[in-house]
Amino acid sequence: MLQLLTIHLVAALAAPAIVGRLGRRAFLVLAAVPAAAAVWAATRTPQMLAGDPPSQTVAWVPTLHLELAFRLDALSWLMTLVVGGVGALVLVACAAYFSSTATALGRFAGLFLAFAGAMLGLVLTDNSLLLYVFWELTTVFSYLLIGHHHDRQSSRRAAQQAIMVTTFGGLAMLGGLVVLGEVEGGSYRISELVSSAASGELGAGAPPALVPVAVAAILLGALTKSALVPFSFWLPAAMAAPTPVSAYLHAAAMVKAGVYLVARLAPGLAGHTAAADLWRWSVLGLGLLTMLVGGYRALRQHDLKLVLAFGTVSQLGLITVLVGHGDRAVALAGLALLLAHALFKAALFLLVAVVDWTVGTRDLRKLSGLGRRMPVAATVGALALASMVGLPPALGYVAKEAALEALVHLGGPADILTLVAVAAGSVLTLAYGLRFWWGAFCRKDGVTEPTAQRTSRLIMASPVVLSVLGVLLGLAPTAVESVLAPHADAYPGEAGHLTLWGGFGVPLLITVTVLVLGTAMFAGRRAVERFQRAFRDTDGTEGLYRATLRAVDNLAADVTALTQRGSLPAYLSIILVTAVTVSLGAATVDEAGWPERLRPWDTPAQGVVAVVVAAAALLVTRARRRLKAILLLGVAGYGVALLFALHGAPDLALTQVLVETVTLVVFVLVLRRLPAYFSNRPLARSRWWRAFLGLAVGVTVILLGVMATGSRMHQSVAADYPDEAYQYGYGKNIVNVALVDIRAWDTMGEISVLLVAATGVASLVFLRMRVGRIDRATDVQPASSAAGTPDDLAARLRHGIMLDPPRGVRSPGRGRRWLQGAGGIEPRRRSVILEIGARIVFHTLLVFSLFLLFSGHNAPGGGFAGGLIAGIALVVRYLAGGRQELGEAVPLHPGHLLGTGLFLSAGVGAVPLLFGGTVLQSTILDVHLPVFGDVHLATALFFDIGVYLVVIGLVLDILRSLGAEVDRHGEIEGNQAPDVAFDSPQPVREDAVHVRSRGTAGEAVR
Repeated sequence: MLQLLTIHLVAALAAPAIVGRLGRRAFLVLAAVPAAAAVWAATRTPQMLAGDPPSQTVAWVPTLHLELAFRLDALSWLMTLVVGGVGALVLVACAAYFSSTATALGRFAGLFLAFAGAMLGLVLTDNSLLLYVFWELTTVFSYLLIGHHHDRQSSRRAAQQAIMVTTFGGLAMLGGLVVLGEVEGGSYRISELVSSAASGELGAGAPPALVPVAVAAILLGALTKSALVPFSFWLPAAMAAPTPVSAYLHAAAMVKAGVYLVARLAPGLAGHTAAADLWRWSVLGLGLLTMLVGGYRALRQHDLKLVLAFGTVSQLGLITVLVGHGDRAVALAGLALLLAHALFKAALFLLVAVVDWTVGTRDLRKLSGLGRRMPVAATVGALALASMVGLPPALGYVAKEAALEALVHLGGPADILTLVAVAAGSVLTLAYGLRFWWGAFCRKDGVTEPTAQRTSRLIMASPVVLSVLGVLLGLAPTAVESVLAPHADAYPGEAGHLTLWGGFGVPLLITVTVLVLGTAMFAGRRAVERFQRAFRDTDGTEGLYRATLRAVDNLAADVTALTQRGSLPAYLSIILVTAVTVSLGAATVDEAGWPERLRPWDTPAQGVVAVVVAAAALLVTRARRRLKAILLLGVAGYGVALLFALHGAPDLALTQVLVETVTLVVFVLVLRRLPAYFSNRPLARSRWWRAFLGLAVGVTVILLGVMATGSRMHQSVAADYPDEAYQYGYGKNIVNVALVDIRAWDTMGEISVLLVAATGVASLVFLRMRVGRIDRATDVQPASSAAGTPDDLAARLRHGIMLDPPRGVRSPGRGRRWLQGAGGIEPRRRSVILEIGARIVFHTLLVFSLFLLFSGHNAPGGGFAGGLIAGIALVVRYLAGGRQELGEAVPLHPGHLLGTGLFLSAGVGAVPLLFGGTVLQSTILDVHLPVFGDVHLATALFFDIGVYLVVIGLVLDILRSLGAEVDRHGEIEGNQAPDVAFDSPQPVREDAVHVRSRGTAGEAVR
C-alpha cells in the first residue's frame, strides 16, 4: 500500500515534466497511476471477502502512537475502486478537454495525482492521526485545484472559501480523534476504536460529556468535508474549478471523505450509549435537511454545472443519512448508493464538460436541439440520470429501493420521518434531473441552436464507461451485495438485500408516487419557478460566513491600528506585558510549587558578581552615549561568564566570554554609522513605566525559574548525561558531547539558522554582489603612494607624517611586509601597538582555536568555541590592517566556509545510515599513527569541524559586511567630501575628518 502512495507521489512530481514532453497526451499516460490502485484493489477482492483484509504497518513515531498503518477492508476496497477508477477515467477525459495551448497543465496534472494519492491514503489508513494528515492534504490539494484559474477572482474566492471551511472542520475533527484515542478503551487504530465503541468499552470511567463532545467534533469535520448544512455553500462555489476537477473532487473523491468517515465510524459510534442520540439526530437531521435544501436550490439554477452541484449537495445528505443510520440493511443501501453516486455524478459532470467544450456554453436557456446533434451524449445523460433519480435497472434504483424497504421494515417514528423526507427529496431529484436533461438536449422554441465548435470521441469515452457501468451493476445486484456486505455486517440489525424487484408493497408505491410527483413538478416547471421567485433568496450560511470574515478583518484592522503604531517601545511593552500576565496567570492556576530550600549562592563571590552585573545593567539604562551603553553591556555579559565559571561550568564560561567579545566588536562596527548619542530621552512618565515593566519582567523570570525547580516531578534527564556521554558519545566533556551527539539535531538546526542569519544581514548591507572580487592589499596602492603629486608628499612631510615605501619596493634589509593591508591606511590613523599585537597573537589564536577544536570532546572547548577564537583572530587582524588586510588573511568568500561547514556536518550525520546506524550517530575509529601511536577518533569530531567552519564563516561574513563593506562606503563618501588641505593655515574641520575616518574600524576602536 505504501508502494501505491509512493507511485502517486513520484508521478505527481514527474507530471510537469511529462506534460511538458507529451503535451495533453500525457494525461493518458498519467491515468495509469490511479488505474493501478483500482486494479490492485480488484485483485485483492478474494482476500478481502475471505475475511483476511490485506494490511501493512510501519512504525513512525511510536511515542505519539503514529504509525503508517493501512488496511483494505470492504469499505476501503470500495473507496479505492472509486478513487482510482473514476480518477483514471477523468484523466482520460482531460486529454481531450484541455486545449493544446492551455497553460499550467503540468501543474494541474501534478496536483491532480497528488490529490488522488492523498485520497487513497485517507481511505486506506487504519490510524486516526494519519487519517487527519491525509485529510488535510486533500484540503490543500483541492484548494489548489479549485483555484487553478488563479487569474480569476471567482476561482480565488471559491478556493479560499473551500479551504477555510474544510480546514475549520478538520481541526475540530483532530481534537475529537485525539480525545477518542486517549480515553479509556480508546485507540488510534480506527478498527480497534470502532470495535471498542461497539462493545461499550470506549470512554468507560471518563466524564459523561467527554465522548459526546469528541463525537460532535468528528462529525463537524465530516459535515464540512461533505458539504452538509450549514456548510453546504462552499461546494457550489467550488464549481469555479475546471469541470474535470468537479467530476472527481466534488462527485467521486473529496466530498466522499466525510461520507466515508461517517460510514467508517457508524458501526461503533451510532450505537454508543453516551453518543447515540447526538450521532443519530446530527446525522439524520442535518443529512435530511441537506437533501431537501440542495434539491430545492437545484431547481433554481440555469447553469448545468450548478444544477449538478446543488444536486450533489442533496445526494450527499441522503448518502450520509443511510450510511450513518446505524442499521445493517440501511447501511447496505447507503454503500450501494455511494458507489452509484460516484458513477452517475462523475458521468454527468463530464457530460457537462462535453457540452461546454462542444458549444461553448452551459446555460440551459441558451441550449437547444443538442439531443439530435449529439445522440450519444443524450443517451449517456439519460442512463446516468436514470441512476440518479432511481429508475430501473440502474444501480441508483437498486440502492434507493433497498433504502425504502429497510426504512419501511424498521417502522420506528424516526424511520417514518426519514422515509417521508427521503421520498420528498427523491421527488426533487427527479424534477431537477428531468430539467437537466431537457435543458441540455431538448429543443426549445425561440432558442437558436448553438453551433458545434469541435467534436471528439475521446472526450465521450469516460462518461460512456461510467454511465454504462452504473446500469450493468444495477443488473447484477447480488454481486454488488456480496462485496458490500462485509462492511454492512459490522452494523447491528437484520440483513437487507439488493434486488431489482422487491415485489408489490409500500416501497413500490412510494417509488410510483415519486415518479408521478417529480414528473408533475417538471411539467409545471414554470409554475414552480414562479413559486420560487416569490420567496426572497437569502444568503443563508454563506452570508453568515462572509459577515464573519468581514468582522474578523475589521477586528484585525482595529487591533493592528491599536498595536502596530511604528513604536518599538510600544511593541516591546505589549509583548512583555503579555508574557508577564500569561506566565504568572498560568503559574497561579497550576499552583506551581516552591523548592523546599532556597540557596542564594554557593560562594559569596557569586553574590558579588551578581551585584556587579545588576549595577552594570542599571547603568546601561542611564547611559546617554551609545558606546558607553555597549561597554556596560559587555560588563554584564562578562559578569555572567564569571558566574558560569564560579558555578563550575568552564565550557559555558569560555563560550560566553568569546560570544561577548565578538558581540562587542559587532556593536562597535555598527556604531560607526550611528550618532554618538541616543535620541531624545523619553518623558518621565514613560521612564517610570519602563522601569516598572523591566522590574516586573525580571521578577517574573526569577519566579518562573524558582517554580520550575520546585515543580519537578521526575529526575532530570541531565542526570544520565555523564554516563551516556561517555558510553554513546565517547567523550568526557558532557557539554560538547551533548552538542555534537546527544542533541546533534538541535545543533544542526542552530548552525542552519546561523547561516541564514549571516546571509540575511550581509544581503542588507552589500550594495554590490557578494560573490564579487575580494578586496586585498595587493590590488590597491598604499596611502603613502596615493598621495599624488610631489606637493602632496611635501605637505605630508611638513606635517610629520611617515611614508611607507611604494608598493613593490622593499626597504633595505627587509623582507615582505606581514600586514599588507596596513599600508592602505592613512599613516596618521595607524597604530603601531595594535599592529605589533596582531603579529604576536594572530597565529597563537589560530593554534589555540585548533587546540579547542580537537580537545573539546574530553576537555573544555569544541567547534563552536574554537571557531569563535579563530574569528577573534580575524577581528584582530582586521582592526590592525583594515579591510584589505581581511582579504589577505582569508581570501575566501564567507559563503564557501558556511556552506562547507553545513555540508560537512550534514554529510557526516548521514554516513551512519550506510552502515545500518541512525542519523548523527557517533562511532569510534581506531587508527595507529607512527608517531602518536593508537588514536581513538570519534566521528563526532568531523561534525564539530563543520560547526567550526560555520562559526568562522559567520564571523568572516560579519566582518566583510558590517566591517569591510561599511569601510568601503565610508571611503567613497570621504572621497566625495572636500579634502582637508595639509598646507592650509586654517584649522582642520572636524566634520570632514569624521567623514573620512569613520570608514575605518581600527580608528573607531582606538
